[in-house]
Amino acid sequence: MTPAAIRELSALALAAHLQQRTLSAESVLVAFQERIAERESEVHAWTALAGDAALLRARELDRGPIIGPLHGLPIGVKDLFDTVDLPTSYGSPIYTGHRPTADAATVALARAAGAVVLGKTVTTEFATYQPGPSRNPHHLDHTPGGSSSGSAAAVADRMTPLAFGSQTAASIIRPASFCGVVGYKPSFGRLTRAGVKSLGESLDTIGGFGTTVADVGLLVGALSRDASLMQLPTLDRAPRIGLFHTAWEQTQPETRAAMALAHENLRRAGARVGEAKVPDSCLAMGQIHIEVMAYEAARALAFELGAHRERLSPGLTQMLDMGAGMSYAHYQLQKEAAERARQDVEAMFDDYDLLLAPSAAGVAPLAASGTGDPLFCRIWSLLGLPCVHLPFAQGPDGLPVGLQVVAPFNQDTRCLAMATWVHTQLLAA
Repeated sequence: MTPAAIRELSALALAAHLQQRTLSAESVLVAFQERIAERESEVHAWTALAGDAALLRARELDRGPIIGPLHGLPIGVKDLFDTVDLPTSYGSPIYTGHRPTADAATVALARAAGAVVLGKTVTTEFATYQPGPSRNPHHLDHTPGGSSSGSAAAVADRMTPLAFGSQTAASIIRPASFCGVVGYKPSFGRLTRAGVKSLGESLDTIGGFGTTVADVGLLVGALSRDASLMQLPTLDRAPRIGLFHTAWEQTQPETRAAMALAHENLRRAGARVGEAKVPDSCLAMGQIHIEVMAYEAARALAFELGAHRERLSPGLTQMLDMGAGMSYAHYQLQKEAAERARQDVEAMFDDYDLLLAPSAAGVAPLAASGTGDPLFCRIWSLLGLPCVHLPFAQGPDGLPVGLQVVAPFNQDTRCLAMATWVHTQLLAA
C-alpha cells in the first residue's frame, strides 16, 4: 500500500491492519512523517516532533506482540499535555523548553495501548485565546480554531490519524468544525486530566480528533477501557432529534443552511425531527460559563499571573484579573444557575434522544481575526454533556461546515452510536 493510500484510511481501518500485521507500524508511521515533511512548513501544526524516537518505537512494536487496541497507531499530543520525552510549553513563552518529568496520564495510557507519539501539536496560550502559528489546511489564510488548533489541523491534513484535544469552552468542537474533522468531547470526567495543564477545574475535558466517529470512539475507549466505545452498537431505530437553535441570531448563512439540510435529510431517513425549545434557564449560560471559567482560571494560573504577569497576553491577563476579583459567593451562584439549566436540559431528553446544534457561527474566519467565537459550545462545556462534531457540508471558499450532536450526560456510547447514524445519513444525502 502506498503512503498516500495509508493516509486515506481511517484510524479504525489502520488499527485493523496493524492488529492483523497486514501493515507494519513502521510503514504507517513513515507515511505520516512524510506528509508532515511535505506540509508542516505551511500548516504549522506541530511544536515538536518525535522523529527517530517514534521510528524506534514503531520498529519495537513490529518486533514484539500486539500490545493494545492502539498498537502502531500514530497520535498527535496537544502541547497542553505533559510528555516526558518532548518539550511542553502550554502555548506560553513562560514555559519555553520546559521538560516535564512524567507523561500526562492519557499519554501514558495511549503508549501502553500501543500508540506511537508523533509529536506535540500547537495550542493557544494556556488553551485560551492567544493564537499559535497553526493555519487551516483547507485555506491557509484562515484559522484552524482554538485551542486544539494543531491537533485539528494535523488530522485534517492527514499528518496523523488521531490527535488529543481538550475543551474548556469550545476547544475540541470549534476546531473540528473549522478544519472539517470529527471532534469528540466526552462527558465531563470520562478521561483523567492528570498531567494536563489546568484551566477550568469544573470544565476541562479530554477528548480527541479523527476522520470518523468510530476513530474517536476507538481513542477514548482504549484509554478508558470502555469496549462499548470501540465497538459501537447499531441503533435499533432512527433517533428522535431536537434542533437546538442556540444563539441562532449570531449564526452565519452557511450554518443555517447546514441545519436546514440536516433537518430535511434526517427526516427523510426516518428520524423524528423537531424544534427543541431552548429552556429559559439556558439563555444566560454563555455569560455564566465566561464567569465560571474566569474564576477557575484565575486560581489555576495563580502562579503565572503572580510571577510572570508581563509574559501573559493582554486578553488572558484581563480574564484572569476578572476572575481573581470575583467572590466565591458569586461563583457559587453561577454554579447553582448552571445546575438548574442542567436539570432543564436533561428533561429535554425525555422528548429527544439527541440534540443537534451549531458547532460554530459559520466557517473558519481569517486567522488575523483570532480563533473564532466559542459561544456555541460554552453551554455544553458548562453542563459537561458529551458532544460530537460532524462535518458534512461546505461554505464560502470551500471551507468545512458541520453541526454537533449533544447527548445526555454519561451516555457516551449511545451518543457516538447516534452520531454515527446521523453522520452516515448526512454524508449519503
